[in-house]
Amino acid sequence: MTNETLIRLAVFLLAFVVFASWESLAPRRPLSYVRSRRWLGNIGLSVINQLAVRLFFPVLAVGLAVVVQQHGWGLFNIVKVPNTLAVLICFLLLDLAIYVQHIVFHRIDWLWRLHRVHHTDLDFDVTTAIRFHPIEIILSMLIKMILVVLLGAPPLAVLIFEVVLNLTALFNHSNVRIPLPLDRILRWVVVTPDMHRVHHSAEPVETDSNFGFNLPWWDYLFSTYRAQPKKGHAEMTVGLHEFRNEQQLALPDLLLLPFKRP
Repeated sequence: MTNETLIRLAVFLLAFVVFASWESLAPRRPLSYVRSRRWLGNIGLSVINQLAVRLFFPVLAVGLAVVVQQHGWGLFNIVKVPNTLAVLICFLLLDLAIYVQHIVFHRIDWLWRLHRVHHTDLDFDVTTAIRFHPIEIILSMLIKMILVVLLGAPPLAVLIFEVVLNLTALFNHSNVRIPLPLDRILRWVVVTPDMHRVHHSAEPVETDSNFGFNLPWWDYLFSTYRAQPKKGHAEMTVGLHEFRNEQQLALPDLLLLPFKRP
């Protein structure tokens, strides 16, 4: 096990415990469905995803960045700039790429079939952050690794990006209550739970907004930002209208969901 894996695992576990505890003590909205059943499916998907990534990729993104650096591949190994600047630019470009990828997964039908597994969660809490279909995770990792090679991204930039992505995904999917004045300030620098929850609304016009994971700036810049759900956070319906049967969203059903009609 590499230091990268240890760092990412430690940050993930600590953040998961912190946000799960926070949402239990100060929830933003009441949960409507059995948490144990949802958590079993969401955590089960996460375990399968980790195994799939390890099976399909001999090295992960940070390890690949080391190989790229050693061989002098990619933009920032050809065009010499200060390392700090290269780290900052690569972090921003990787985050922009995740934003664009997210939109594409909503726009193209067969990719949406994969991504809708994430959106069929009938409640919204910290485990929603890890509810993705294995094929989507593999495609996302492949896209990320292609970008690492093309950019010649420094290993430090990739490590920071991976850690921050894990941390912010858990944060902005958590069912935590943040005072509204503080939320308005935080939205200038990070995607907050209230901001991202709009994206998990069952209303299509709201689902197709707020695509950012780490930084909110891309939504502002490309006019995909929506401040609040029409019905308010307490009354909004989370999930998709066509998938409302909790009994049909267990782990085996989630794995088969991309291949089913609603």
